[in-house]
Amino acid sequence: MTPPRRPDPPPMRTNDVRVALAGTAAWAVALVVLLVAGTPSGDRWWLWVCVTGVVTGLFGVWYIPRLQAGRERLEASRAARREAAVEDAAQPAEGGAAGPGPGATRQDAAAKPRETSETSEADV
Repeated sequence: MTPPRRPDPPPMRTNDVRVALAGTAAWAVALVVLLVAGTPSGDRWWLWVCVTGVVTGLFGVWYIPRLQAGRERLEASRAARREAAVEDAAQPAEGGAAGPGPGATRQDAAAKPRETSETSEADV
């Protein structure tokens, strides 16, 4: 019998922008070295590889904060939906009225009028 599996550790927080900056700096240094020392046997494609590395790194520096902010917004909205679902499940049905059927959304419940024995002036 195998021992039970331990739970996964939480993800480690890293500074991804700093990593992208380090890579961009490395490509920039390589580009400068090639420009100063010259390309081996006149192969100019080495320069374009370095330029592509620098441009890709700068794009990463611009994009990574937006990606992380979007993920945080998504996680916050998921947490809010989970919290609302827990609160809805914890509340008993009011006045014995049946709630919406399975699969119905909160908007369906709000749009469907409740049946009451009282009539309002607008119904008369």
